[in-house]
Amino acid sequence: MARLAFSILVLFFALYMTGIAASASTRNSSPAAYIVASCKATRYPALCVQCLSGYASEIRQDEQHLARTALSVSLSKAQSAAAFVAKMTQVRGIKPRERQAVKDCIENMGDGVDRLSKSVKELSHVGRAVGQDFMWHMSNVQTWVSAALTDENTCLDGFAGRVMDGNIKTAIRRRVVNVAQVTSNALALVNRFAARHRAAAPTEER
Repeated sequence: MARLAFSILVLFFALYMTGIAASASTRNSSPAAYIVASCKATRYPALCVQCLSGYASEIRQDEQHLARTALSVSLSKAQSAAAFVAKMTQVRGIKPRERQAVKDCIENMGDGVDRLSKSVKELSHVGRAVGQDFMWHMSNVQTWVSAALTDENTCLDGFAGRVMDGNIKTAIRRRVVNVAQVTSNALALVNRFAARHRAAAPTEER
């Protein structure tokens, strides 16, 4: 009987220590690990981790901070790409068709920057919003980010076909494809935040 009691005591102690270890592991889970895990929900996880790792201390393990940071990074890259594309109109020897494609791309990228900017601001307004109010804000964000992604892809469509092949197309495509991928990742994280918040909301708020 004494042996049985001792064995039970040892078992409870082992389970207690395991629980402490698991709890400590959760508390000590690094923000970097959180970003890596979250980025698995995106289409370009390696790029996602690369873009967001530098903001780990700001993101911590907050779903909203993660989505907002992803949008901010996308906005910054879109602004940089838009400025780069604008300079392409000044390239010596640019062909008329290339110039028109560049001008169209400038307009598309400008629209994309505007929509991403609105998305960042809208997401910051979510705060403690719940129920329909939350979903209204998130619907705006999702619509604008989706539209920005369409703008970026439309820019690339203007350079379709072999007749447009050349240094200008290559340079612009490299920049804009990167922006489109980052924006796609941001949209995935926004959708993830919206879905998880919705699932966690009390029944009466749905």
